[in-house]
Amino acid sequence: MQCRLLRGLAGALLTLLCMGLLSLRYHSSLSPQGVQETPRLCPPSPLSRELRLHDVFIAVKTTRAFHRSRLELLLDTWVSRTREQTFVFTDSPDEGLQERLGSHLVVTNCSAEHSHPALSCKMAAEFDTFLASRLRWFCHVDDDNYVNPRALLKLLKAFPQTRDVYVGRPSLNRPIRASEPRPHNRTRLVQFWFATGGAGFCINRELALKMAPWARSPSAMASSRGSSMSLSYKAPSPPRRTLPGSVLSIVSSIQILLGAHN
Repeated sequence: MQCRLLRGLAGALLTLLCMGLLSLRYHSSLSPQGVQETPRLCPPSPLSRELRLHDVFIAVKTTRAFHRSRLELLLDTWVSRTREQTFVFTDSPDEGLQERLGSHLVVTNCSAEHSHPALSCKMAAEFDTFLASRLRWFCHVDDDNYVNPRALLKLLKAFPQTRDVYVGRPSLNRPIRASEPRPHNRTRLVQFWFATGGAGFCINRELALKMAPWARSPSAMASSRGSSMSLSYKAPSPPRRTLPGSVLSIVSSIQILLGAHN
């Protein structure tokens, strides 16, 4: 009887010893010297998921003269379905619009004139607000455009998210030629093609970040580093249309992806 008891105790001790050794080996494998630890979960990168409508920043440019005749119609139609990502840029305060749009009404304090400085000022305000939003696409439209949100999203999804993309409808069938000011009173002939602002255009964030040094503000656009303001001023068309194209000619050799329209 005692022999059987001793044998049972010896077996139990041996089993416990083996389990202890296995447990020690397992825990040592989880140390930095052992098997690699499970990586911590991090928020997904914006580019790692499918593009959604709320990733798109839509800027609507208007002026006080069209607050009633144009803008109210947009607010009652497509803007009502894209309110979260649509921002209206105007030159004058409007209590009625402020009540409807809240912080999505941006009063630029730019001139209401249809002049080069005024239009460049508004475009810079749109661009600055987009960059601050950290959204993935910037789309500019005028106050007489109708936007189909689903069609717009489908169009933008078709483009690679990691490349520079400029989408729009060309205003002309040929590039514009202009003179770029250079040091020592010299000029350089340049050419660029552009998407008309009247039909709307879109630029992805990757490209917008490259444009930022020239397009973020009127002072930046007028800098001596080959300003887009100088380029568009000498081009035979309104600056609101040539501005994106002229900036892009400086920072990239990208071409317009043709055929896009609201």
